Amino acid sequence: MTSDVFAGTGFQLDSAPLLSRSTVDRREQLRDAADGGAALWATGKVLLVDAKGRTRIDTGSGLVAHPASDFGERPAPGAVLLGLEDEISYWALRSDHDGAQEGWLDLRNGGGLLNDTDAGLFTTAVGLLSWHDNARYCAVCGAATTRVRAGWARRCTGCDREEYPRTDPAVICLVHDGGDQVLLARQPNWPPERYSVLAGFVEVGESLEACVAREIAEEVGVDVADVRYLGSQPWPFPRSLMLGFAATADPSAPLVPADGEIEDARWVHRDTVRAALESDGAVDGVRLPPGVSIAYRMIRGWATWQS
Repeated sequence: MTSDVFAGTGFQLDSAPLLSRSTVDRREQLRDAADGGAALWATGKVLLVDAKGRTRIDTGSGLVAHPASDFGERPAPGAVLLGLEDEISYWALRSDHDGAQEGWLDLRNGGGLLNDTDAGLFTTAVGLLSWHDNARYCAVCGAATTRVRAGWARRCTGCDREEYPRTDPAVICLVHDGGDQVLLARQPNWPPERYSVLAGFVEVGESLEACVAREIAEEVGVDVADVRYLGSQPWPFPRSLMLGFAATADPSAPLVPADGEIEDARWVHRDTVRAALESDGAVDGVRLPPGVSIAYRMIRGWATWQS
């Protein structure tokens, strides 16, 4: 293994991650309208999202949005502004629908059915509403908070402190040998035979590259080199941003899966990965992650790349 196999070159994501797509105008100025968003609301549309992150999706036309005027003349309590496109504003509201209904899908199952606009709207709605559900009290003084700025901030009723939506950065890395093998692993709670690339959260005071090296060493016990950025995808489960990387490692080094976290890790040949990409099931005991994930785009990009 040479240290400069993919230095600045090499495979890329095979296409934009499905949940990274977005087209709406979400400029900060839209959230601070003097009328509290009333003008935007008058011609707006509302996406209803339940507590499990599901919304109504029509397999032919995409997201099912409702006229904002159905919910009143001004932005409804709890509404969050998602953005503006073609003079139409898009908002999200938490729905009290509490059971599986036909056509209600979450991002994992429905994200791949959406166009670029709808994918961005749904991803933002899930993450933003989830943050509001868990930010009802001030982290400093404990007083109740209220939503302001069209749902993009909360203000404390006690100390007047403003809080903003959190995003937790996590790295996800495709480790390969510089040739035809990729390192895949599975967690104990995953579906049978599901394998994917390795990932973990960035710690305080840590660079992204250092996090890649630490996480791979912790999870499977190998050292990596040639760490290279590929792309990113929001992953609001509940508020992650997945930052994709590639790195190389020596396939002869022993794999030491982290106890309780990694059930199995193995080097897999490119031919097996290509076959698994074309299969609805497992190939040689390997089933790949769903297409809505950045992991799938990374694996596919590596498997189909020709040097």
